Amino acid sequence: MALRVNSNIKAINAQRIVKRNLGSVGRELERLSSGLRVNRAADDASGLAISEGMRGEISGLSQNVQNAEHATNLIQVAEGSLQEVSNILIRMRELAVQSSSSTLNNNNREAIVAEFASLRTEIDRIAESTTYNKQSLLVGFGNRVSDSLSTTVTASNTSGVKGVLLSSADAGTYTFEDTAGDSRLTLGNGTVTQTINVAMKLDSGSVATGATVVANFDRLGIQVSLAGSGASNATGSYAEGDLNGQSIVIEESTGGVFQVGPTDRAVNRIEVGIRDLRSTGDILNLDEVSMETQGSARQALSQIDSAIARLSNERGQLGAAQNRLSYTIAYSENELENIQASEATIRDADVANEITALSRAQILVQSSTAMLAQANVSAVSALSLL
Repeated sequence: MALRVNSNIKAINAQRIVKRNLGSVGRELERLSSGLRVNRAADDASGLAISEGMRGEISGLSQNVQNAEHATNLIQVAEGSLQEVSNILIRMRELAVQSSSSTLNNNNREAIVAEFASLRTEIDRIAESTTYNKQSLLVGFGNRVSDSLSTTVTASNTSGVKGVLLSSADAGTYTFEDTAGDSRLTLGNGTVTQTINVAMKLDSGSVATGATVVANFDRLGIQVSLAGSGASNATGSYAEGDLNGQSIVIEESTGGVFQVGPTDRAVNRIEVGIRDLRSTGDILNLDEVSMETQGSARQALSQIDSAIARLSNERGQLGAAQNRLSYTIAYSENELENIQASEATIRDADVANEITALSRAQILVQSSTAMLAQANVSAVSALSLL
């Protein structure tokens, strides 16, 4: 074998291997110190891309859970106040029953009138002072369909619209385009328009007898319930073309839209609307109730009963929203856990494997360094020939 000094190929090879092994040691130390298998794109380009997408989902889901929890807290604040309003209404009804009896004289009724006025003032105080994060909750909260301005409501006996449900729909006027025979419904507000195919929901161009179908305009945040002939709680029936030119008017209020999903689609938002619950509002409507005479007290009984029923309906809607939020939280937490587990399998380091790899790399560094020294010895031995 030739003995060369200028180019010690054995030493060069050994040096290259030493550098490679030192790089392996550095990589394993980085993974063990960070706890991550993928620290940069060079470690696993496709894995990093998938992991970054999952990290975005994890962050969004975590915030969704927080949003839903805050919304639940808001509803609980409103519900607590409505419980007290309900108690006051029950006391008002008790006063009305008492004032309806002939055993009371005018002086007795004056005391009842004074207490009734005081209770009505207390309802207003509760409604105006119930807030969450400086937002008033019981004087109108969330956008609502205007029953008086929406032709789909005022002409429900001909349009077949059974109800309209909002899910974060913007305020404005929404107009239908509905041509008989094409099985399509279009709804728009001049800015956003959505067309849906209702062919699978209809029976020969109409809603089946006794049935109710839902036209879901999810981009707009509006669900329209269409009734068939004889459907319960409906005054008309729908057939293709009935909604052409009809409108839904949504009035703007103070808020009530909760983002509980990862995208900007309307389905990922929950709207909670609370109407004006002051004594003069359209729910309680107590401004005309009087206890001054026996006759007016008897009339007050039905008025207060109606107020109690409407208030109970509002509370029922809040309860339904709260239940939905609880399921939303449970779903988001479950999905969050699953995505975190998936992301961990891609990005996190397996400590046992990395420690094994580090030990191997350290041994190789020591052995390759020893071989580099041995390779250099062969070149030095050439001096013995001088």
